[in-house]
Amino acid sequence: MTQKKIIVANWKMNPESVAEAKKLFITVKRSAKKYRKSSIVICPPSLYIQTLLSFPRGGVSVGAQNVFWEPKGSFTGEISAVQLAKERVDYCIVGHSERRELGETDEQVNKKILALLKVGITPILCIGEKERDHDAFYLAHIKDQIKEALSGVKQKDLSNILIAYEPIWAIGSKAKGAIQPEELHQMTIYIRKVLSDLYSQRTAFNVPILYGGSVDQSNAEDIMKRGEVQGLLIGRASLDAHVFTDIITIVNSVS
Repeated sequence: MTQKKIIVANWKMNPESVAEAKKLFITVKRSAKKYRKSSIVICPPSLYIQTLLSFPRGGVSVGAQNVFWEPKGSFTGEISAVQLAKERVDYCIVGHSERRELGETDEQVNKKILALLKVGITPILCIGEKERDHDAFYLAHIKDQIKEALSGVKQKDLSNILIAYEPIWAIGSKAKGAIQPEELHQMTIYIRKVLSDLYSQRTAFNVPILYGGSVDQSNAEDIMKRGEVQGLLIGRASLDAHVFTDIITIVNSVS
């Protein structure tokens, strides 16, 4: 693979004000200009998207945290892929475990992916298990998530999708910690095997795989190198500009 490394910041429901969002975005954007080997994506709350997109483009892309699958209609509180595209949003997170916990189904994830691809926005498909069992039933769960999410996705469109593996047990303040790089490498091999069975081996190896879950400056390099991933999806650590830029520096140095 020769693609740029990809670092996605998921701000979730943070920060509390547009002024704080602008300050954080500007700091990251200023630092990101120095790096050419990685692509940086900031996914803020939808309330801040238009403000961040008002800054000159270059260095940092702006993504969304969610989308609705219908292009228009009476859907109170929802935002369509068409609306995001018209605002020049480049990426959108789909299927995050926190959305799934609120009731988002695999069928809805699939509809969202198809809607995003139709307007040229790159979906960031999140997959991951709640826990690991000794009989490895969690692998079947991961396989089902991938198959359901990509139903109807054509082979030519697969390279326009990012897959973010986020084991749920490694996310959040109560997380057990990041996955071990060796285990992550095994999972990336398994994900590509599933993609190869659905499409082709060549196509499968053109899909960037990201990792998310308790990533910080201390483990980012090890996760990237030994975990054999093409990027990171970062939550809590992306809200501290200095920590996040340190991670960007580390990822940019990984060959």
